[in-house]
Amino acid sequence: MIVEAEMILIKNARVMDPESGFDQVTDILLDGKRIRQIGKVDDVSGIEQVIDASGMIAAPGLIDVHVHFRDPGFTYKEDLQTGSAAAAAGGFTTVVCMANTKPVVDSVDIYKEIEDRCEQLPIKVWQAAAVSKGFEGKELTDMDALYEAGVRGFTDDGIPLMDEKLVEEAMKKAKELDVPISLHEEDPAYIKQPGVNQGKVSEQLNYGGASYLAEAVMVKRDCELAVKTGAKVDIQHISSGVAVDYVEEAKEKGANVYAEASPHHFTLTEEAVLKYSGNDTDISLTVTEKEGENGLSQLYFAVKDHGIGVNEEDRQRIIKGLQEGTIEIIATDHAPHSKEEKDKPLDQAPSGITGIETSLALGVTELVEKGYLSMMQLLEKMTVNPAKLYNMEQGRLQEGKPADVVLFDPEEEWEVKEYKSKATNSPFTGWKLKGKVKYTICDGKIIEL
Repeated sequence: MIVEAEMILIKNARVMDPESGFDQVTDILLDGKRIRQIGKVDDVSGIEQVIDASGMIAAPGLIDVHVHFRDPGFTYKEDLQTGSAAAAAGGFTTVVCMANTKPVVDSVDIYKEIEDRCEQLPIKVWQAAAVSKGFEGKELTDMDALYEAGVRGFTDDGIPLMDEKLVEEAMKKAKELDVPISLHEEDPAYIKQPGVNQGKVSEQLNYGGASYLAEAVMVKRDCELAVKTGAKVDIQHISSGVAVDYVEEAKEKGANVYAEASPHHFTLTEEAVLKYSGNDTDISLTVTEKEGENGLSQLYFAVKDHGIGVNEEDRQRIIKGLQEGTIEIIATDHAPHSKEEKDKPLDQAPSGITGIETSLALGVTELVEKGYLSMMQLLEKMTVNPAKLYNMEQGRLQEGKPADVVLFDPEEEWEVKEYKSKATNSPFTGWKLKGKVKYTICDGKIIEL
């Protein structure tokens, strides 16, 4: 539900704009779809909605450049409406949906059908298009035609692109169009069984797992191609320390490479599987046979979410990468699945968690509260940096910019219980987190949370 008002006045908020560094307790006046004024407003006559934001932070509406809303084709998991509601609940006003739908978003007709439906949503939903036709990794889509239709990013996320020449060709075209290529980095040659880090936990489970090399060799290749082509390249859901090192090296060479970290990769490690499923773990046991909502197949996502190297050393390297700016973006890889799918044994259940409703609070709790990042640094990685990746004007809290604002209480503790998403496949259910979203405003309209 959207609350309509021509003008909205936000009073007494701690206004934080990561691009300019502005950080001051003051007011924000929203006039329709734009920010009219940032500064003290005494005359409230004619203003239809006044929000007392005392004790709250006002930041640009959050941006997530990596979500799966499963629409079309898999709407039993999520759809555009429920995904948007979940995003708004998490403080997000703009998201980028991946192209691994059914049918795959590899043509103008499919893209336009989704785009038309997105216009009716309470937040801004950008739809990425596939790099390769049918996600087959053999032939490029018509990137020119898709760009002319409105596409502003390309990805085969969910499937690695193994043809190096195809990737180079795609990067050259992306450079020409000034759009990002987002890459899912997993070489199947180094994966015995997908999703679980090949290490002490996989050994205890008698589960083959995936070597850190699966991610590392792909990231190395694509960083070198980024150097060669000059393309804007986004390394998705980075999870191994070696991959972070390769991104850092590529940046030093002048590559226009971005990297994403997902909250579960800077928060959890492979140990979560044992922690939540008990010492007698058996991959044949399902969630219902173990510990209900927090059993093995509900939790395996912690490592079975394209998390190749999620041990403690890797987690700390990811955090260091966030601190140093090697990793510029926090993106959720919001990947809802049905309970029936997640109740399957470890080797059969699909990868992914629902994460868009807990992302900000996990950042506040696990990064800011623990002293790894300042609040401004956290917001930078969730607003202006993803906006820069996609050449968006959003992500700034400045006069004249879009009236997209999130208001949250950084001190309010809340327990993760209920979800706006259709899916509840999250390990964070029951966690107590700091940072409660109070208002999400998109295009000057308050979204009921």
